[in-house]
Amino acid sequence: MATAGRNPNKGTFPMTPRKSTTRLVHLTLLSGLLAFPIGAFAQDARKVEPLVIAEQGSFAVGGTVSTTPGTFDPLKPLVPAGQTYHGDHAYAFYQIPVNPKPLPVVMWHGAGQFSKTWETTPDGREGFQNIFLRRGYSTYLIDQPRRGNAGRSTVEATVGPTPDEQFWFGQFRVGIWPDYFDGVQFPRDADSLNQYFRAMTPNTGPFDIGVISDAVSALFDRIGPGILFTHSQSGGPGWITAIKNPNVKAIVAFEPGSNFAFPEGEMPADIPSSFDTVKGSPVPMDDFMKLTRIPIVIYYGDNIPDEPTAVPTQDAWRARLEMAREWRDAVNRHGGDVTVVHLPEIGIRGNTHFAFSDLNNVQIADLVSKFLAEKRLD
Repeated sequence: MATAGRNPNKGTFPMTPRKSTTRLVHLTLLSGLLAFPIGAFAQDARKVEPLVIAEQGSFAVGGTVSTTPGTFDPLKPLVPAGQTYHGDHAYAFYQIPVNPKPLPVVMWHGAGQFSKTWETTPDGREGFQNIFLRRGYSTYLIDQPRRGNAGRSTVEATVGPTPDEQFWFGQFRVGIWPDYFDGVQFPRDADSLNQYFRAMTPNTGPFDIGVISDAVSALFDRIGPGILFTHSQSGGPGWITAIKNPNVKAIVAFEPGSNFAFPEGEMPADIPSSFDTVKGSPVPMDDFMKLTRIPIVIYYGDNIPDEPTAVPTQDAWRARLEMAREWRDAVNRHGGDVTVVHLPEIGIRGNTHFAFSDLNNVQIADLVSKFLAEKRLD
């Protein structure tokens, strides 16, 4: 029997408390009835077959513990002296289907997002969480340290209500506010856009690639070998996690945005854009070579210009796609296996920054499944 928070194909993990597990043998979850479906695709969401889960649960992983000097006084419980602080951990919610495939999938959100990004789509359809569960994969949805359900930061930060949603509408390439891109794979009803904006969440502490990758590496220590799905901002710490932990057996990266790891002494030229300048991140050659030992596929969507443009939210992705190709070439020169797929180049058009939740996300999942099968990871 599987243990909470554990790859069922790995040995028993004695630190996992049994009481933290919710065991759901042959629990039937009918998609679309658990949450009110929204938008034009809600009825389709109700028609799918019941989803059978063998086990699900959640846990914190990684992080640090600090203790304030002094002695705790129970008569002065709000004084920090002698008290502890657990922080900078990641959070994971997992589901294990009946008869799971050998390797689970870990799904990691991008900037301004949390684990919700892989769940129900803005218009009420199934996201990658359910799609890959139906295909036999155990799934682990994570919130990185200082985000979402892992908000206990060890470093202070200010969270302010700065209006920014029109920026994100453009940065995520839905369109240029208030206009949608022609043929965009995003629902155009008001309810879906409302759900989309409400999926945003702030950092509760500064972004720290070392802290974040340490926590996700601890997750792979706990669950054993698995496949890592990253999105956008998590692309960079995803490479570092794979360097730190050999249990990362493959990476599926959706539109990685920064921190491409190049070997020291082989850094690419900076790539400027009207948004910012994209730079490579140097790592020791021994670390870089670890990235040549696993298959990696990178997907980018549509409405990324071929030439520089004055529109920052589009030009940013031109530079990032260019850097991704530079990185692919660098890894493959050293014997690696990296593929960059620009979806319009294979005839798939209209995808935003969130191909895995776009209107054609099943088609995108089929591409990913084909990659995993070709690499014998299914």
